[in-house]
Amino acid sequence: MRRRLVSSTFLVVMMVVILLGVPLAVLEVRSVDTSTKTVLATEARMLATTVSMQVSKASLDGTNSGPLGSYIPDMQKMIAPEHDARIEVDGQSPIQVNGLPPGEPTFSVTFDIDGVLSNVGVHVTVRALREPADKQIRKTMYLIGGVALAVLVAATGLAYLQARRLTKPLEELAATAERLGSGDPRPRHRRYGISELDRVAEVIDSSADRISTMLGSERRLAAEASHELRTPLAALSMRLEEIITLADDPQTVRDEAEVALSQVERLTDVVQRLLTTVRTHRRSDLAVPIEVDTVIRQQVHEWRPAYQSMRRGIVVSGERRLMAMATPGAFSQILSTLLENSLIHGAGTVTVHTRAVGGSVVIEVGDEGEGIAPDLEAKLFERGASSRGSTGLGLAVARELAEADGGRLNLVLQRPAVFAVFLTEHSPLSVIAR
Repeated sequence: MRRRLVSSTFLVVMMVVILLGVPLAVLEVRSVDTSTKTVLATEARMLATTVSMQVSKASLDGTNSGPLGSYIPDMQKMIAPEHDARIEVDGQSPIQVNGLPPGEPTFSVTFDIDGVLSNVGVHVTVRALREPADKQIRKTMYLIGGVALAVLVAATGLAYLQARRLTKPLEELAATAERLGSGDPRPRHRRYGISELDRVAEVIDSSADRISTMLGSERRLAAEASHELRTPLAALSMRLEEIITLADDPQTVRDEAEVALSQVERLTDVVQRLLTTVRTHRRSDLAVPIEVDTVIRQQVHEWRPAYQSMRRGIVVSGERRLMAMATPGAFSQILSTLLENSLIHGAGTVTVHTRAVGGSVVIEVGDEGEGIAPDLEAKLFERGASSRGSTGLGLAVARELAEADGGRLNLVLQRPAVFAVFLTEHSPLSVIAR
């Protein structure tokens, strides 16, 4: 493309130079020829007039003017030194004023005066060499050619710069598109001052933003799925291990199998919720009234064996029979994350305390450990924040689940660590009032 732009511009400028230069050269040649012939005609007229006046005066006086050759010095003053003249008077021998080298190209102008008083005609021919005029024409041609060449060089240089200005953005846009297709969706945000190219750049950048958003959503979904599925799978694994250990007690096996079945139902709920998250960003529309005590009892039952294996306990206290608005399975995942967090990072007995405050149900989970490190507190709910090599997604996902149901998850005490889940309280009276 760059070569085509330069060559096309060069051809256009060359055509313009030819269309203007050729007529200009022709006009210059004609101007020089006309100017030289005008000078020769003026000199011939002056000589012819002077000679005619001398002949006429002698004829009127009735005297003999003598040979015209005696007037040659005066006639030489009437023409340029590089010109010559041939004067012919009827009845007399022609005279020659100055002389030009024989065989050289010349300009020639003849001026005739017919005698009125003396009946004697005068014929004057003035000549000049063509070489001075040709030299002036060549000088002018060189000037025109130099100007034309300079114009061509300048136009080619400008065409190259313009072609580079046009093609370089196209090359960058092509590289951006190739980088976009290779999996790097970062937009360049480059603009070039050319409306058409800027429009293309804007479209590519907006496409890169959309692709980046989609890839981020996919990665986020994969991370959430892996984290949210990990806890139920771990609990299910513990239940199955209990079944294997207590295989001799049918009733215990039955109870553990029922718990394992509930874990499978939780896994199904998590998968369904993740799929729903892909379809919509507003999971609060799926919130329904749930019994807080039931979810807490289920989670305590699931996590108690793990705590007992580490010689730690779980205590449940606070108000009973509280109802809250939450997505089925979401509150279970939040509480499971907090219990797992306390098991891994905390120490001592874990307390789960429930209360109702100002239209909200508050579930606090705390332990007797050293609490949250000061440098970790500010970024505790950020993705990737972890102090012991975990994924750092648990608390971030748990807060998002709470916020999706119109609630929130906060750290209310740093030492020892106490987390509080705030959910909207469900009251039958409020439903009737609405």
